[in-house]
Parts: sequence; C-alpha cells; structure tokens
Amino acid sequence: MESSDKELIAAAKQAAIEVLLHNRVGHYHGLPRTAGWGYPEPYTRDLLISALGIGLTDSQPLKKSICTVLETLAKNQSKNGHIPSLVHDRDDRGASDTTPLFLLAVGIFRKVMDRPDFLEQSVQKAITWMDYQRPSDNGLVAQQPTSDWRDEQWVLGYGLFVNILTYSYLKLLGLDEEAAGIRDEMSRFTITAMEQHNIHEGLVVKHKPYYALWSYKVYSSERFDLLGNSLAILSGIAPLSRAKKMITWIEEECDQMKKEGVLGVDLPPNFFPFIKPGDSDWIPRYENFNLPGDYHNGGIWPFICGFYIAALVAAKQYQLAESKLIALAKALKASADKTKDLAFGFNEWLKAGDGKPAGQDWQTWSAAMYIYAAECVTNRNTPFFEEMRAS
Repeated sequence: MESSDKELIAAAKQAAIEVLLHNRVGHYHGLPRTAGWGYPEPYTRDLLISALGIGLTDSQPLKKSICTVLETLAKNQSKNGHIPSLVHDRDDRGASDTTPLFLLAVGIFRKVMDRPDFLEQSVQKAITWMDYQRPSDNGLVAQQPTSDWRDEQWVLGYGLFVNILTYSYLKLLGLDEEAAGIRDEMSRFTITAMEQHNIHEGLVVKHKPYYALWSYKVYSSERFDLLGNSLAILSGIAPLSRAKKMITWIEEECDQMKKEGVLGVDLPPNFFPFIKPGDSDWIPRYENFNLPGDYHNGGIWPFICGFYIAALVAAKQYQLAESKLIALAKALKASADKTKDLAFGFNEWLKAGDGKPAGQDWQTWSAAMYIYAAECVTNRNTPFFEEMRAS
C-alpha cells in the first residue's frame, strides 16, 4: 500500500471519529443522532449497526452513548419483547431487524465492557419475541415486506439479512443449537412452483455461489443482496470455499456493470441486478423512490461496503480488501451539501452510475462501519465474528 493511501485511510478514520463525536448527543433525550444535520432522530437500526465500529474505538464517551442506546431500548421494549424502530419511541414498532440487531449489539457490548449479564432480562424477552417469528420453531425467521432496513423494497417471508442477524446473535450469545436450526434451513435450495410442495424452502440459489434475497414457499428473489451475503461470509454461514467463489462472482459482475456503464465506482452496489420497470418485481412506487442504481435498488451504501470489506478479510482476500478500503475512503470524501466545507462527507448512499452522494452527510453508520472496515484490514481479523466462524 502506498504511503498516500495509508494517509488517506488514516485521515478518513480520524474524520469518522469526529463525525461520531458530533452525532453522539442529539435532540431526543440526549440520544445520538443518525446523521450530522439531517436525521436528528435516533433510528434504532442505524445506531445498533454503528456499535460494531464504536466498539473498536478508544472513546469512552462513544461507547457510553451505545450503552445508553441499549439501555433506553430495553426500557422501551414492548411487553412481548419487540424493540422499537426509534430508540426513544416505544410505540414506533413493526421492524423485523431491530430486535435481532439489539441482541447482536448487546452481545458485542457484553464483550466490549466485559459485562456478561448486561441487560439479561431484556435479552431474554427479545429472544422470546424472535422465537415467535420462526414458524418452524427452530428454523428461519419470517418477516413482512418493507420491514427491515429496506423500507422501500419488498422482502417477503424468509429474508436473508434478518436470518443472518438471527444466526449471528445466537452464536454470539452461545445458543449454538438454535443457531444450527437457522443454518440447516438456510442450506436448503430455494424451490419453484414446478417442484413438489412438500419440499421445505431454503436460501441457497442453484448454480450460484450466493444466497437468495428472500424465499417463501414456491416464491423467491434470487437477486443479489450485498449486505446479507457479506454477513453470511462474516458469520461463517458461508464456508470459506463458497465465500471465495462468491467474491469472485461479485467482482466479475461489477466489472461487467462498469463495461455497461451502470457502475461508475470501484465499489459494489448494495443490490443487483437492478429492478427495472416491466420486471415482475417492479412496484410503481419505485419510480419515485427506488430507480435502478439508486437507493435500495442498487445504490452504493458506505456502511454496507464496510461489511463487504470485512467479509473480504474473513475470506482472506487481503489485497482486495485493501483496495476496496481505499476506494471507500475516496468515495466518502464526497458530500451532498456544498455549503459546508467537509473533508469527508460520510454520505448515506451514492448513485451507482457516477458515485454522486444522494443521501444525508455525516451519517453515523457510514462513519462507524468505515472504522470497523479499516480495523479489519489493518489487523487482518474481523472482531466479534472470529469466534462465530471458528465454532
């Protein structure tokens, strides 16, 4: 790695710390804000994902802010164990990913703080809630459409992201038998209407190295979900051999998209192939919110790129991980608000075609996941996930 690249990576990491410190205390009960100027609200999923990067910093104020988030969520947990979508609002419910993210973040911060019983009562309630989301009792978790982080994209039934989160928190909390149930059901193939109806569906895609976006009975989406599949590699759901084949496939697909002129940066879109008007899974609302190459329909999301870089490290693709970290640091310099003199914008998401920022600047999870990715590349390990893969 050239010295200029090392300087860029270090400068971006320092800037990420400054973003997180800026966002540490917001307008809602002293909880962190989700972005520097937009999104003053404390969105649960954003802040819980940021726990991965914040947990690796030396900043006690930042670590304390995550503890406050977790403790506030525990106080606002529903009587049945569900975690709200806004940290401070116990009535803002309906998300499928907030409860497994809560359990994952608590598991991480138990290790960070060396407090193995941290929020134990709330953890048990949340585990009970998640148990009731599993129709087969010991297998995959089901969800409603637009209930995970993709609030502008349909994921039906058994979604990859939520199930990988569930597997990950089960492993982190030492619930290996329950985790095995998730792994066993995931390892089955998706099925089609032409196959027997008594076959149980899974998330393995025939003739492809990655896992399906979602599957339910005879229906599925075999479009590629970068976040879910990166977590599949990190958590060990995807064996090393499959992980390497998946990464090769991702990079080849990205090269092809560059040739076609639909990808203008050296980072993978969050989702592809893009859904286009006329496709069977196109929804009219996408015309306003989810155009091909934008937002959830193929935008470049820095926080997800952070997970991908960590997955590259987990798959021992160290040189590729370094190059993607450099590309991410360069991409994070762009900002949407030109009135502010920002060395790094840490924007929410970028357009796939030209890499222009299209979301909010100084996004908390963009900054935190850059820190996590940089630490993974520097130390050639993946904190909090190493034990999952080893076991």
